[in-house]
Amino acid sequence: MKEVSFKNDVLPLKDKLFRLALRITSNREEAEDIVQDTLIKLWNQRDEWSAIQNIETYIMTICRNLALDAIDKKERQNISLNEMVHDQPDNSQIQDETLIRQQQMNSIQAIIQQLPEKQRTIILLRDIEEKTYQEIANIMGLSLSDVKVNLFRARQTLKNKFNKS
Repeated sequence: MKEVSFKNDVLPLKDKLFRLALRITSNREEAEDIVQDTLIKLWNQRDEWSAIQNIETYIMTICRNLALDAIDKKERQNISLNEMVHDQPDNSQIQDETLIRQQQMNSIQAIIQQLPEKQRTIILLRDIEEKTYQEIANIMGLSLSDVKVNLFRARQTLKNKFNKS
């Protein structure tokens, strides 16, 4: 097996980790903390790196689990996760087309946030991070068919809810 280098193999993944954590938590500061915790956790396991077959899959799994733990902790504290702060465009300076596109993106983001966690994570990993079905299955501990079914359902829900709005 290839020897893992923290600098060359792990640190370049921090942007992907951040995007994953941000999509799950919808909180920038919390996502940054999760990435830091993920990197620390992986660093503390450095003696076991030689047994890891795919470092990217392994670290994405750690990040996902930490983000889900953060959500669970927030829910126990009765803090709403649906409170997303969006920058509102200045209507006097933006063309109608841009405003409509922004509203559509906000609607899509809100619908994605309403999806069940499994579907939300799968759609993020597939459509945003461009992971393969097999990589998603490995990260989430699911079968390939479960990934495909959940992705299909997530996309159908997204399409149906978007068309109703």
